[in-house]
Amino acid sequence: MSTLKLVNVSAGYGKADVIRGIDLEIAAGERVALVGSNGAGKSTVVKVINGLLPVRTGRIEWDGAPIGTMPASQRTRAGIATVPEGRLLFPSCTVLENLTAAATFGDAKVHRASSQESVFALFPRLRERSAQLVGTLSGGEQQMVAIGRALMTRPRLLILDEPSIGLAPKVVAEIFDVLDRLAGTGVALLLVEQNVQLSLRSVGHAYVLRQGEVVVSGTASALLEHPEVRRAYLGD
Repeated sequence: MSTLKLVNVSAGYGKADVIRGIDLEIAAGERVALVGSNGAGKSTVVKVINGLLPVRTGRIEWDGAPIGTMPASQRTRAGIATVPEGRLLFPSCTVLENLTAAATFGDAKVHRASSQESVFALFPRLRERSAQLVGTLSGGEQQMVAIGRALMTRPRLLILDEPSIGLAPKVVAEIFDVLDRLAGTGVALLLVEQNVQLSLRSVGHAYVLRQGEVVVSGTASALLEHPEVRRAYLGD
């Protein structure tokens, strides 16, 4: 059974629909990419999943139950965590304060110490910087904090919205190496990216979004060879 399922979902702002007829599924532990150029509607899909934007038509399900009217905070408690584009950290707080601020409810609070150790195991640099103000960190280190903060909620689905944007290639490779290691923990991943080639080499299944609609979907390996995907996004 799918952990997350969007069925014929449309949503937008004002009178305009930004996304139309979106069908998307993520199973437990699965790695999925939602890719497309800037302005394709990827962040709108993320807001719909998070509960920050209402569904106009269609439905969204979590563990088979509809969550279209569930508040955003309850979706986090249910196991959906997001690393937002731009990270949205607390720059005047320390690394440790940013991490622990996320673990304030239910199992996340009970297991806060063990979750913190897991984050430090994934990102040893954060242990070294735990008392440092986040605003003084490099962009790559801040992205590590943002991922670690999301993991502190003990999610079953981790959504990463443009995790590579603004980062040097070496740092991006380091971040994606951590995502590979997360694959063995049972956490499902939704990778939302403009970098199509990088994304398709990091997941098992993908959806290509263009002008608010899914135009191609399938296994990542098949999409890497798809003529339209190669022509539009891979420079062939």
